[in-house]
Amino acid sequence: MSQLAPLDTTIEVVTPENIAFKYQLAGPFRRLPAFLIDVLVKLAIILFAVFAVALLAGITGSQLIGVFGFAAINIGWFMVWWFYGVAMETWCNGRTLGKMAMRIRVVTVSGHPIGGVQAMLRNLVCVADLAPPLSLQFFFEDAPPVYLIPTGIAALIAMTCTRRMQRLGDLAAGTMVVIDERGWTLPVARVEDTRVPALASYIPPDYRVSPSLAKVLALYAERRMFLSPQRRRELAKNLAAGLGDRFEFREDLDPDLLLYALYWRTFLADARDQDVDLQPLAGYSPMLKDAHLVAAEPVADSSDASLVEVAVVMEPDRDLEASIPPESRP
Repeated sequence: MSQLAPLDTTIEVVTPENIAFKYQLAGPFRRLPAFLIDVLVKLAIILFAVFAVALLAGITGSQLIGVFGFAAINIGWFMVWWFYGVAMETWCNGRTLGKMAMRIRVVTVSGHPIGGVQAMLRNLVCVADLAPPLSLQFFFEDAPPVYLIPTGIAALIAMTCTRRMQRLGDLAAGTMVVIDERGWTLPVARVEDTRVPALASYIPPDYRVSPSLAKVLALYAERRMFLSPQRRRELAKNLAAGLGDRFEFREDLDPDLLLYALYWRTFLADARDQDVDLQPLAGYSPMLKDAHLVAAEPVADSSDASLVEVAVVMEPDRDLEASIPPESRP
């Protein structure tokens, strides 16, 4: 008897730029709590509006405020109930408050952030996903035969039958729900190039590396020892684009050494150690303001710099560009 293969919720997306990266799909046990949290948020907003209008009408004693307030509440209820998800997913990178709590977000099937049209389409079709509804008589015998209680069976069937776990709204909008990547293992590395700490001392102390850039630096440090010097500089030039201008560094500074120094400053440097030996730079200053004072030294040649890997968490035979999402680049 053949054994069933385990369920694989990982999907690989290849962008038009021929860059491949993986997403972990969010299943119903993550999406249902997020949906319920969003429902509670909607109800809280509507109840707050009702309480505010009733309080204002009670304080002023004006019936006109009550009438207009009641009309405003009905309009607001419609807007909140139907467009809360649209607005949040459009302006919060595919996330609502419920999705933020469950650490999931909506992306397109090509791995890009969703737009307003896609967010609206998937939220409007949500009505079909909640079908078929149950009658109130299912719970209360004396209740009228009104079908108000959604079951979500249509969404569950659609997610079960699609490779990307898409409900009907996702199929219509061309989207999927993935798990936000929070925890990941950093490669433990030891920097032996003495120029790296010296160069890192020139990086502004108030500069904070974002989580996406930190992952890029970790992946680059992990793969660096497997790349030729030419390929190393080619990748570093693309990954470090904009960092030199932000730090006001010279254009002749080797981008590979810059990424290496930023990696050291981010993961390996001791904030308590204020004494940095600048002798390895041999009088070279990476600052743009010193370009007319100090001639370029052989610091731009970092082909002899070594990075000793202590632990490797990803396969070294894959290309670095294939493991970095476009939005993770600095």
